[in-house]
Amino acid sequence: MSAGPFESFARMDRPKHTNLAHQVLNELGRRIAIGEHAPGIALPPEDDLIREFGTSRTVIREAVKMLTAKGLVSTRPRRGTIVLPESNWNLADADILDWLLHRRNVLPLILEFVEIRLAIEPVAAALAARAIDASLLEGIRDGIRRMQDAANGDDNPLDADIAFHVAILHATRNRFFYSLRYMIEVALRFSIRISNQVKGVSLASIEEHERILEAIAAGDAELAESRMRTLILDARELLERANELRNGADDGDLEAHAS
Repeated sequence: MSAGPFESFARMDRPKHTNLAHQVLNELGRRIAIGEHAPGIALPPEDDLIREFGTSRTVIREAVKMLTAKGLVSTRPRRGTIVLPESNWNLADADILDWLLHRRNVLPLILEFVEIRLAIEPVAAALAARAIDASLLEGIRDGIRRMQDAANGDDNPLDADIAFHVAILHATRNRFFYSLRYMIEVALRFSIRISNQVKGVSLASIEEHERILEAIAAGDAELAESRMRTLILDARELLERANELRNGADDGDLEAHAS
């Protein structure tokens, strides 16, 4: 029998079932998110999945258990594993967010992410300004340094930009804001690429980010909030322009050019 697509993972020293189960989880989750498995329809039978992925029944069941915990499927007697409507999904889950962004018509979804950013990040900047201390401020400054390094080709521009925004969430001293970092990161990874493409640049504006840092460092919560909101509103405008320009176009092509 030929090797299954994940057979090489079984040779790793780390726990076999967990690694394999996550590989199956990611593939099935992506298929559900992009609509290959529609709501109300059962996933392929267990034996079919075992043959497809070349793995064990235990691995498949672990993957399905994780899909169930995320709200994507429900196992029902005599009906199998049924895909649930999107309204049941845990949309704050980082895996689900990533899978959703594999959809063909992705720009409207990214615009929804921007609305979430507008609800979270300006307030986070204000909280950071009120709660800031030297160590937390250093984390935000490190994000700026990384952006400067990226401008010189010594860091990844996207990772540097994300590090800045995540450092502000951390600087709020609010564990709930910081727990949203995965959602913000997923949103940024796609929106930054596309907004920079529309601007015709590959790097974020360091000056705009430095202005936010200055307001936080000064303890000016109102100014920090305003500057962060302006930054995100500018990004939203660019994404709306991209959506208009690419309305009806292949979003796969857009992402290929934006990467």
